[in-house]
Amino acid sequence: MPYLRIETNVELDRQQVDSLLGSASKAVADRLGKPERYVMVEVVAGVRLMFDGNCDPAAYVELKSIGLPESQTQPLSRFLCEFLQDQLKIAPDRVYIEFIDIPRKYWGWNGGTF
Repeated sequence: MPYLRIETNVELDRQQVDSLLGSASKAVADRLGKPERYVMVEVVAGVRLMFDGNCDPAAYVELKSIGLPESQTQPLSRFLCEFLQDQLKIAPDRVYIEFIDIPRKYWGWNGGTF
């Protein structure tokens, strides 16, 4: 159910992407209390991205999930910014995060919906 997409202008090789995917998948499952079996993570590295008038390391992140309460967005924002700073050396003030709570009827999987 949770889907995390990280777009960044940081160049990463295949091994770095794979490591980031694994770390992010486990972290999202733990933070949201969801089985990792349902977590999907996408990393798009090396995109042309400008923020604050320059091309220093930056990221745009989407986190979508069923039942994502507003009360969790602040701690999740802090966590994701710290995660990106630790993993990719992206300063927290160079990250935008979009949180989306998806109703069950609009999230399809395995030929049905949740």
